[in-house]
Amino acid sequence: MNTNDIAIELPSSKSLSNRWLILNHLAGGKIHIARLSDSDDTHLLRQLLAQLQKKNNNLYYCNNAGSVARFLMAVLAITPGNHVLTGDERLLQRPMAPLIDTLRSLGANITCTAAEGFLPVKIEGGSLHHRTASIDPSMSSQFVSALLLIAPTLPDGLSLTMTSRAASRPYINMTCEMLRQCGVQVRQSSNGRTFYVEHCDNIHTPQNIYIERDWTAASYFYTAAALRPDLRIRLKNLSVDSLQGDNIVDSFFAKLGVRSREVRQPYRKTTRSITLSGGGVCDKQIAISCIDNPDLAPTFAVACAALKVRATLRGLQNLGSKESNRLLAIEQELKRMGAKIKIDDGKLVILPSNLHPTEPVQTYNDHRMAMAFAPLSLIFDGLKIEHPEVVAKSFPTFWEQFDMLQNH
Repeated sequence: MNTNDIAIELPSSKSLSNRWLILNHLAGGKIHIARLSDSDDTHLLRQLLAQLQKKNNNLYYCNNAGSVARFLMAVLAITPGNHVLTGDERLLQRPMAPLIDTLRSLGANITCTAAEGFLPVKIEGGSLHHRTASIDPSMSSQFVSALLLIAPTLPDGLSLTMTSRAASRPYINMTCEMLRQCGVQVRQSSNGRTFYVEHCDNIHTPQNIYIERDWTAASYFYTAAALRPDLRIRLKNLSVDSLQGDNIVDSFFAKLGVRSREVRQPYRKTTRSITLSGGGVCDKQIAISCIDNPDLAPTFAVACAALKVRATLRGLQNLGSKESNRLLAIEQELKRMGAKIKIDDGKLVILPSNLHPTEPVQTYNDHRMAMAFAPLSLIFDGLKIEHPEVVAKSFPTFWEQFDMLQNH
């Protein structure tokens, strides 16, 4: 470990935190969770679950938190009472139909009060009396995870078949592994499309849960290393041994010349970090699929454009239904900077070009847009990001950590 490393403190994983909060709720609070995410989304889910426990208000407002709304919808469907689930204007535009339809097929009473397949919804919670269901996971893996999380509480468990290829499959795998850690039996069919979850009367884990640091948050510092080879960055308490699928960012950025190495501190075998340095051989032409890792797409697109790499990013069909229409947002902002870029049937094609600063970078009220474009300020003096506060959705201390790079 080099004492000149710029040591970055990453946030805890929001994805892991929110799943553990749901499991802890279903376990009656028996799971001890350490290092919960400090993100706005995790704070929101904690508040809404506390509201549900107190039963003092049946209106659950989810802001623009898609995972919170989808996970909570499944929980409300099995919780006796009348509930209303809603959110801000953008959340009301985000797809919910596959989850609504599958919950209905299991016996849930859900009414869409505006457009069918979208929030807001009224839910008459109670027992789900069917064991077998199917779902289209092509728009979001969160639909599948929401159902798997409540599956152990169903009287006969759940047999859930995916009718098409899942978006973000690693997040489903994450959910399955967490269930197993809680003593729940989870099996998959040989083709991986059907999940069998057994009923479990005692959801618990015999040990304390420590939330991993967030690999998606790490990606922005990989971009920084790629753009500034003179920086040596250490991502504290991060390990390649992770439940998070976005640890693939390591191999993505190896194509852009970023070398990464896992380091264990002496005498502390469980404390690890990842050191990053750029300046290695950078591929001049790259083609990758982001279907399993869509949150990395904005980050990687910006890095490729800045390094004048000819890049094709595939599997981006779902980026239109995120916190913003990220596919259009990436295209628009990079074009404003002079990038040659086009959208073609769920693909983003980037051609080598000279970027120039434009200000401010529009963030579209989307935390990942703000953080993906932030590293460009390391090569463009004075680059401004519109509404920088949006990063609080997943990484409240992002600017504090990023300033250490700018001030180095």
